[in-house]
Amino acid sequence: MTQTQTPPGGTAGAPDLDRHVRGDVAAPITVVEYGDLECPYCAAAAPVLTRLVDESDGAVRLVFRHFPLFTKHPFALTAALATEAAGDRFWDLHDVLFRHQDRLTDPDLEAYAADLGITGPVTGAAVQVHRGAVEADYRSGGGHGVRGTPTLLVDGRIYRGRVELAELRAALGLHR
Repeated sequence: MTQTQTPPGGTAGAPDLDRHVRGDVAAPITVVEYGDLECPYCAAAAPVLTRLVDESDGAVRLVFRHFPLFTKHPFALTAALATEAAGDRFWDLHDVLFRHQDRLTDPDLEAYAADLGITGPVTGAAVQVHRGAVEADYRSGGGHGVRGTPTLLVDGRIYRGRVELAELRAALGLHR
């Protein structure tokens, strides 16, 4: 699996499809996930989406966009900022946070980053520089009609099926 990270960008209406890509960046099928790092449904979907990409023979790439439901999840925004601050280790920290959703305080985030060898700050004032990227993701999701998480877009349209491997493969025209 290839994982890439490019600087924040994009517009409020369209997700930047080259930022936070899991899989082949040139894959013909792009699935955009609007997710919340404290959302238990997103955590349950994460291994399914990883398998979808890993077992697609390069046909699918996953693009992650932040949609923190901060009124329900008090640590979602700080977790999103931490993953942004992780730079090219975004996916590594993303995966760790989904495994440890019950512990997302600043000291927890700092410990996870240290365990991964991430050297820069992942909490506090220094990571506020990444707030614009998270807000742009959130606005983009709102522009696509995202109201909850996880929400998947396929070809720019909301996928309404269940986040199950067989159902996703069928919806994407993948046969396995």
